[in-house]
Amino acid sequence: MSRIGKAPIPIPAGVDVQVDGNRVTVKGPKGELSQNVSPDMAIALQDGVLTVSRPSDANTHRALHGLTRTLLANMVTGVTSGFEKRLDIVGVGYRAALKGKDLEIQVGYSHPVVVTPPKDIEFEVPAATQIVVKGISKQQVGQVAADIRAIRSPEPYKGKGILYQGEVVRRKVGKRA
Repeated sequence: MSRIGKAPIPIPAGVDVQVDGNRVTVKGPKGELSQNVSPDMAIALQDGVLTVSRPSDANTHRALHGLTRTLLANMVTGVTSGFEKRLDIVGVGYRAALKGKDLEIQVGYSHPVVVTPPKDIEFEVPAATQIVVKGISKQQVGQVAADIRAIRSPEPYKGKGILYQGEVVRRKVGKRA
């Protein structure tokens, strides 16, 4: 008994999808991504639409179904338009700059922190207090952005540090007299 349940993934023009057993490879204008999926999930590619179906309505199959569909949809989005995370740097004298492809961050330490981008990741610094992490893999972009944020996490008293754009830091009251 096969259940479809989740929306099929339309494949845009210029994107090539290969399904080989439980390995799915997606090639597009920005690059190539591969992912192993659970052997329980059935992946079908017909008429430019990628469909994921599950064998039963068991909780594990329902969870795997949603996960697999989302991973494949993110792969298609990544090779067509890519992903980006934006970070803001808050603090007096805190700033970032590009040195070649490397990102040099000065956030109050005695030395600048240099971050080398992994394969398929790019950094942009539109302003001295803004960092943009770009790539085709949503997971890798998020991990690199989290690693950069961990260099100087925002602190709750003055709100200084590296934070995601739009992130709100819950402030604490300082010492009382």
